[in-house]
Amino acid sequence: MRIATWNVNSIRQRVDHVISWLKETAPDVACLQEIKCTDEAFPREPIEALGYNVVTHGQKTFNGVALLSRLPFDETRPRLEGDEEDVQARFLEGIVSLKRGVLRIACLYLPNGNPPETEKYSYKLKWMKRLADYSVERLKTEEPFILAGDFNVIPAPEDVHNPAAWVNDALFLPQTRQSFRALTNLGLTDALRAVTDEPKRYTFWDYQAGAWQKNNGIRIDHMLLSPQASDRLVTAGIDKQVRAWEKPSDHVPVWVDLDFETKG
Repeated sequence: MRIATWNVNSIRQRVDHVISWLKETAPDVACLQEIKCTDEAFPREPIEALGYNVVTHGQKTFNGVALLSRLPFDETRPRLEGDEEDVQARFLEGIVSLKRGVLRIACLYLPNGNPPETEKYSYKLKWMKRLADYSVERLKTEEPFILAGDFNVIPAPEDVHNPAAWVNDALFLPQTRQSFRALTNLGLTDALRAVTDEPKRYTFWDYQAGAWQKNNGIRIDHMLLSPQASDRLVTAGIDKQVRAWEKPSDHVPVWVDLDFETKG
């Protein structure tokens, strides 16, 4: 069973890319971030035509997340609990049934946090604390559970081409990385790092200064697995090739293969 995540940086601009990628890789569940449109404006039809159930939590022009699944959703729920005043569309949870039990997937688009001397950074850290609180509750169920999305966190120096250039950035500040470690310390496994410690495995390349051509990238898109999911981890990878497509997103998909049997 393949679960994938991709910050598409505007679904309406890149729906053809998404369709090509879905046809090429056929994930069972795909989590999309930065769809940048309302629920009504999401281009559902060509995706549903490929056999996917589509659920969105959108927002005009900014943010927005979506879940695509070949399996029917038992339940979906938008918004991360912990702050009723937070109206930004950054979180969507879905549950699908397996042959034995269920799989819970949380698609998230974590705040960027820059500039770090502003309230944007405090919002990022509070959001991460809410995510940790949510994860604690979900881990209590002892069910397979995945946090998937654009975390806007560079976990370690091995995850960035030039660490010195990022020391004052909200994505790489010590408190940011500490908050990410707090998540993994709960018992969540960074899927890619569970299968390889190879450096220069990036998921984002800026559009500026030839970053893609120079492989001047960072790894900020992650899949964190609960113990019940990580026990079933077969492999994980990055679909780097889509960054070379015409007018691409600045992010590429990340995926995991899990040894789960689906119904039917």
